[in-house]
Amino acid sequence: MSEEVVRVGVGVIIMRDEKVLLHKRKGAHGSGHWSFPGGHLEWMETWEECAARETKEECGLDIENIRFDTATNDKMPNEDKHYITIYMIADAPAGDPQIMEPDKCECWEWFEWDNLPEPLFIPLQNLIKSGFRPK
Repeated sequence: MSEEVVRVGVGVIIMRDEKVLLHKRKGAHGSGHWSFPGGHLEWMETWEECAARETKEECGLDIENIRFDTATNDKMPNEDKHYITIYMIADAPAGDPQIMEPDKCECWEWFEWDNLPEPLFIPLQNLIKSGFRPK
């Protein structure tokens, strides 16, 4: 039975030294796949607030220079889910990512855009298919 609800997610593309930060998901949909930090947009929250909150909750980093870049329409029929993912880009000039939610994250790693790990979470696959490249 379908949820019949389109949810809004915010993915945070954190840049440092021309690399992006990804984590290996576990325990939720997309388990075993690599994705950006992020999560659900909460009621009355701005996209920037969501990006900062989710990043702090998931990996303990403070981010700055948070700005919108693009969005994807992410249909996940095998998981009976449908998301609109809003992608925010941000800088994290200091600190190392920590596993703050061990039930949801196996590890954090920095990757060059042209050398991303597999498998990728569906929203990130869709982002790549759109021709996106971090600036």
